[in-house]
Amino acid sequence: MPTRILPAVGDADAVRSITTLLSQLPDAEPVAPVVDSTQLIDTLARLAAESVDELPEVVVVHERIGPVPALELIREVALRFPAVGVILVTSDASPGLFQAAMDYGARGLVALPLSYEELASRVQAVAQWSVGVRRHLGAGGDVFTGVGGTVVTVSGAKGGTGATLTAIQLALAAQASGRSTALVDMDLQTGDIASYLDVQFRRSVVDLAAITDISPRVLADAVFRHDTGLALLLAPAEGERGEDVTDRAARQIVSALRSRYEVVVIDCGAQLGGAGAAAVEMADRALLVTTPDVVSVRGAKRAVRMWDRLQIRKAEETTVVVNRHSRLTEIQPPLIQRITGTTVAATAIPANFKELQGVVDAGRIHELENKSSVKQALWGLAAELGLVKVPDGAQKAGRLRGGDRGSSSVSFRRRREG
Repeated sequence: MPTRILPAVGDADAVRSITTLLSQLPDAEPVAPVVDSTQLIDTLARLAAESVDELPEVVVVHERIGPVPALELIREVALRFPAVGVILVTSDASPGLFQAAMDYGARGLVALPLSYEELASRVQAVAQWSVGVRRHLGAGGDVFTGVGGTVVTVSGAKGGTGATLTAIQLALAAQASGRSTALVDMDLQTGDIASYLDVQFRRSVVDLAAITDISPRVLADAVFRHDTGLALLLAPAEGERGEDVTDRAARQIVSALRSRYEVVVIDCGAQLGGAGAAAVEMADRALLVTTPDVVSVRGAKRAVRMWDRLQIRKAEETTVVVNRHSRLTEIQPPLIQRITGTTVAATAIPANFKELQGVVDAGRIHELENKSSVKQALWGLAAELGLVKVPDGAQKAGRLRGGDRGSSSVSFRRRREG
């Protein structure tokens, strides 16, 4: 059986040399190369969704792949697609880099300039390893092989727009519909999820920052299991400790969560740090919450432009959520869409703080009444984003309310505990 090899190379000259050499290997079947980290993950996810047998046995990652650095990309591939063997192609063949590559999950390293003998030897060894892993999976091994859960980040155009409330209710909607859901507070200095959900906790996201291999047991020790069923990974009580969560640590944490939960909702706050930027870049959906006023919309436009300059996410890949919406405001969602150049969610959140005040002050936002127009809109947003598993025959349970054009509501059956 031929060995399928997927090159991940961003440099045009390197693509030609690597694919030419790969095509000369015995029993090798090079597939069309991918040019960046996003395309590689998307390609593997699409193939894994069909079957683990559709995945290539070997992925060859060039050291200059981007935008995600090569080692971090290798870690994500190893976490999400453990039946795929990864070979790093690099000009630095030092023992230090070799050890680092192994720690990140690579199965081999080949030095530049490429040698036919070395490349053939590494590909053969890694392919044999991959075949062995797949044989183990076919025998019923308990190894994660899926494409991973859906990651959604929620950021604020500025402080006070309602990003945390939005993140919490999206996670609650996903959990209540039957999806295993993790809620992460990546607002590392000023995160308030614990306060909103009346949680006393000892461990936080910082406890995972220094761990190079986040096993399911390590992750389970770090998360807090809330009464609603949500798995909470909270911001540190001491804000200064948030600096320990680097962008590299954030990538590893998000990858570990994605591999173990169907839905991962991350509150990134209104301040962009390295960890938050990494989360936004990795997310399947990135939400930016704004209110329909000049200052907030300007903040949304500023954030979108910054994300684009830093190559974190393009404007058209960002979804703006309009909070505290009313048809009486001069700034309406279509105008916000034109100003920011983003997609604006069809579901807008109505301005009705009276419904929220009691549960917010009590720190029991999860007890917000089902009849609340704000909750109905936020759970409707969760349905719009595809975060909920709607039971067969479920019916929409609300109409657009007068004065709140664009908001919608969907009812979900709550799972009975026990």
